[in-house]
Amino acid sequence: MQMLMSHIRAALQRYNMIEAGDKIAVGVSGGKDSLALLYALSEMRRFYPIPYELVAITLDMQFGGKPADFSKIQALCDKLGVEYIIRPTQLAKVIFEDRKEKNPCSLCAKMRRGMLHDAAKEAGCNKLALGHHLDDAVVTFYMNLLDGGKIGCFRPVSYLSRKDLTLIRPMVFAYERDVSKAARKLDLPVTKSLCKADGITERQRVKDLLNRLEKENGYSSLYQKTIGALQRGGIDGWE
Repeated sequence: MQMLMSHIRAALQRYNMIEAGDKIAVGVSGGKDSLALLYALSEMRRFYPIPYELVAITLDMQFGGKPADFSKIQALCDKLGVEYIIRPTQLAKVIFEDRKEKNPCSLCAKMRRGMLHDAAKEAGCNKLALGHHLDDAVVTFYMNLLDGGKIGCFRPVSYLSRKDLTLIRPMVFAYERDVSKAARKLDLPVTKSLCKADGITERQRVKDLLNRLEKENGYSSLYQKTIGALQRGGIDGWE
């Protein structure tokens, strides 16, 4: 956990992610990334030099038309002293039953983002923290390059003027392996996704490709080199 928090603190300071008085919503899906981020940000409140508040928000997709059980996440939030908001949605029904999307991930992500933004604002938050780590950033870069023919990535910090909400990604310097290690060590209540598209997405395909490149060609620093290129090139706020 110490390694993960070190990476988070470095990102917070480099990109000025937190300002005094911020009320930050953490988008919690139930996966290892969002839970590790929630735990880390909660713990950092004790010693980080800038004071801030936290709220955890979960969008319940309601797969199979039934509310999911988030009681273990509620117990974690109670332990951490973080308010927990669960927002029921009809996302699973709309995407898989009503629209019968063959490629559901893009629409789902877009709808979830909008709902999460609204939920954060309704909770009185001015910032929303997302659990994207360094591996996610690199995979996104190569997805944009290979599939879209463009150079770009998500930003470490993004201001949404229409919502008056700032998105921050405090784990952009943390490798997925560090996040996984922290989640296991802390025995966080990670829940497996019930989405039928889980693990068979274009993102997973590109991730597998990059992993093969590292294994076959010894590109042990491929991920770090890509982040360095984003920073040196000043691409999408990474400078």
